[in-house]
Amino acid sequence: MAGRSAVVQYKDRWAGLLDETGQRGTRFVYDAGWTQPIACCFPIDRREHEWRAGLHPFFEHLAPEGWLRQQQARTAHIAEEDDLGLLLRFGSDCIGAVSIEPSDNVELPAINEALPGAGRTVSGVQRKLLVVRSDAGNGFVPAGSTGPAPYIAKFNSENLPTLVRNELLSLRWSAAVLGAREVTDFTGAPVIFAAQGGQADNEHALIVTRFDRRKTGEKLRLEDCAQILCKPRGRDYGGKYDAAYEDVANVIREHSVRPAIDLARFYRRLILFAIIGNCDAHLKNFSMLETPIGLRLSPAYDIVNTAIYDGFDQTLALSIDGQKRQLDRVDHKLLVDFGRSIALPDRSITQIFAELKRKIAGAEEIITPPAGEPPDGFVHRYSEIVGNACLRIFPQ
Repeated sequence: MAGRSAVVQYKDRWAGLLDETGQRGTRFVYDAGWTQPIACCFPIDRREHEWRAGLHPFFEHLAPEGWLRQQQARTAHIAEEDDLGLLLRFGSDCIGAVSIEPSDNVELPAINEALPGAGRTVSGVQRKLLVVRSDAGNGFVPAGSTGPAPYIAKFNSENLPTLVRNELLSLRWSAAVLGAREVTDFTGAPVIFAAQGGQADNEHALIVTRFDRRKTGEKLRLEDCAQILCKPRGRDYGGKYDAAYEDVANVIREHSVRPAIDLARFYRRLILFAIIGNCDAHLKNFSMLETPIGLRLSPAYDIVNTAIYDGFDQTLALSIDGQKRQLDRVDHKLLVDFGRSIALPDRSITQIFAELKRKIAGAEEIITPPAGEPPDGFVHRYSEIVGNACLRIFPQ
């Protein structure tokens, strides 16, 4: 459908218009009185930004993937591939500071505004919802169509029943190794869904505190690297894998107000991901976050030991030095060479390895298998992956 138009808001203020063009593309135009960029890929000295085919990747990556996309498309009778249509209906509260509202000439399909998450969206493949604390204090409930939504609930999937346990353990271990401030705030708790007949239906979830919202509810600018690099989503959502970790380093170098510090933070994070078996650290898992002094690398999030699952790709999500690397081929030399390629001094590289080795030894208890767990149990396998990686990555 051509000719639809959307109001683009930044921190709930009108920033410009997003229009479909006659060539099946889209064009974003800043409002005449707007004076600050809403995104790294939309510099303010250019008033118009056009994308020839489909929705511009910055906006495309605001839309959901997977389970939530299917739910929203079915609820609103919108085609799943219609990114703009989904944002027009559900984009009034997106991750970050940018939101989408339909222009006056757009008629929206009617939905039940009382449905969980009506008018809101959150990107990513995993089954997830925006939630708030329950009034009774016994867990969390789905966020409504208005008001605060300071938490994201992430659930198990049918084919991965240990996903919540995995990410909880991964976040605990990562926070112990990198430092609590380097990792998103998290907890495990029930999410309470209203059910027919008045009976509540509870489901255990990972609860993540949103760092793109202040406690007051104020929106903060947050852009992932797929948005910053303008990577089209792709029909199979593969655009977020079409890059290198060097590209992430370049984003940090260009957009962080503390590039040297943030490059070292990114480097620690990449080493940790290789140790923990997180092969799905793609472009959308690295973001730049608004701080009082400017954009900085955000806390780490979406940390999962994917290597523990049979049949999952054992290759790092992005390339290093022009190649996609098998996890068991990521060793000390490769990571040292990568550190040098992103201009980290040798002294810093050596210090980072020594620091991580010391912190990992101190965090050993977190991934120590419980008494009585069989050798093929979840924590045994998790710990074995970490132990084998440490043998490859730390000099003996």
